[in-house]
Amino acid sequence: MSVLAALAAIGVLAVLIAVHELGHFAAARLQGIHVTRFALGFGPALLKYQGPETEYSIRAIPLGGYVAFPDDDPDSEIPLDDPNLLKNRPLLDRAIVISAGVIANLVFAYFLLIGQVSTIGSQNIQPGLVIPQVDQASAAQIAGLEPGDIVLRLQGEALPGFPDATQRFIDTVRRSPSISLSLQVQRGEETKTLTITPIADGEGNGKIGVALLPNVETKRASNPLQALTYSAEAFERIVKLTGQGFWQLASNFADNASQIAGPVKIVEYGANIARNDISNLFQFGALISINLAVINILPLPALDGGQLVFLVIEGLLGKPLPDKIQVGIMQTGLVLLLGLGVFLIVKDTMSLTFIQEFLPTIKGYE
Repeated sequence: MSVLAALAAIGVLAVLIAVHELGHFAAARLQGIHVTRFALGFGPALLKYQGPETEYSIRAIPLGGYVAFPDDDPDSEIPLDDPNLLKNRPLLDRAIVISAGVIANLVFAYFLLIGQVSTIGSQNIQPGLVIPQVDQASAAQIAGLEPGDIVLRLQGEALPGFPDATQRFIDTVRRSPSISLSLQVQRGEETKTLTITPIADGEGNGKIGVALLPNVETKRASNPLQALTYSAEAFERIVKLTGQGFWQLASNFADNASQIAGPVKIVEYGANIARNDISNLFQFGALISINLAVINILPLPALDGGQLVFLVIEGLLGKPLPDKIQVGIMQTGLVLLLGLGVFLIVKDTMSLTFIQEFLPTIKGYE
């Protein structure tokens, strides 16, 4: 993973977080609602600027961001009955502010796809799977798989397109620890047949140590109307696949929990994509932006969807839940979210290639 590629991937994530928070901020300010803070990240401020009303900051923990309102700030000089406090606005106004981050990510993803289609073309899914990454000392590397290989057949059977190909591939590998599997792969203009033997993990499931991506064909737009059409098709496809992915995770969490990626793993994937072709960051950015939108709209505490649930309850009851209950739920959700983020960062960092290469050196001194 080159430094420049990693910085490019980190830059994409930072832009997507900024877009999400700018959605909330713009929706509030365009309605005249008071905003006291606009922050990228959590924790201590690394950079800070105090505007006429709003403080802008970049903070130490890069796990998101937030827009803060003076409604519950005991030091605020704004009267509690000010009509431009967020809590004093009608339900619809507040729902617009809460939803604006998700909408901003979806709109930005669409424009990223327009940028991709207009410059390098639209990508259509083809049969088979692309191997973008092969782990060091893995069963895949031992078998001779290389980044960029396209797996066309598994055990003599042609693979369909994504996502069915991914599920079939993963299921077959998991069921086959210490059993030789035949792969037909395309490498450039050549077609090769490789034999790979999955290694059993701690739970007895087969593992070969590769990342998987859809096999796509690029289709370039010849006019603006085609660019909009191809972008809409790609947008619909990514939203559908993202929804299917979250449904599979929720319906079969035990088998799919290991596939959850944190910021470090996302940066690693993004860096590998950028290293192969920097223009692929368009689609990488669109994919992550749509994922951020879907995650944030989930009805969970500390996420936008959780706040929308509070609004729905308020609409049904005719009054909001007591502040103590809302604050308790949101703070609990935030602690759990930050805890999950830290856990994923540690887990993904320990799985990075250079860390895995370094660990044996450390163990040699035990």
